Amino acid sequence: MHFANYQFRPGLWPTLAALFFFVLTLFLGNWQLSRAEYKKQLQARYDAMQQDGVLRLGSGMVDIDEVRYRTMEVRGEFLSDEEILIDNRVYQTRAGYHVLAPFKIEGGDRHVLINRGWVGVVGRQRTALPQVKQIPGVVILRGVAVPAQTRYFEFAGAEPQGRLWQNLDFEQYRQRFGKSLQELVLEQTSDTGDGLVRDWPRPDTGVDTHISYAIQWFGLAATLVVLWLVLNIKRINRTEIA
Repeated sequence: MHFANYQFRPGLWPTLAALFFFVLTLFLGNWQLSRAEYKKQLQARYDAMQQDGVLRLGSGMVDIDEVRYRTMEVRGEFLSDEEILIDNRVYQTRAGYHVLAPFKIEGGDRHVLINRGWVGVVGRQRTALPQVKQIPGVVILRGVAVPAQTRYFEFAGAEPQGRLWQNLDFEQYRQRFGKSLQELVLEQTSDTGDGLVRDWPRPDTGVDTHISYAIQWFGLAATLVVLWLVLNIKRINRTEIA
């Protein structure tokens, strides 16, 4: 293809390489958009569930798909001896832990795992774990129901060290606990005077970030097309014309 003294001559391998990366960047951009849309849908569900009022959590097993993001109230008592700390949880740039404890639901043998909140690290060396104030006796708690299964990237061999866990592996915790657990976690919202931070992120956290990443990937795709066009336009040698 000729344009005055220039000729468009795309090479096979550069074209295939450009096509590969073009398709890849489009895929990544669309994936980021899909993640943003997914979080928007979660937020819409969260807002709807918050309008439904408080649901009482009893000793009967509940389906998390039916109560996800519902505000629930439960009466019972903490089993403080089974409490664990989830490491590497950051709040306002400070490192700390999430405090999780099983809660025996009054009126049966069922338990529910309560995320009591966030506590900061002790000192700079992190050689000692924080002491969390325990809540004795029967109490009434409120919290938001979230799925119990949490998946994070984890290095091999990152096994729990006593009460310190890198992530919540619900099945592993259930096996160690050895008692009946609801298939959900309650993110506690009621104040029990323990000094823990309970500032839970909304489900749509990160939507703007996903959209920003999508724009960057689509911009890179456009840049690849421009570069492919420019690099494959060659000036025609006058001897070739002759």
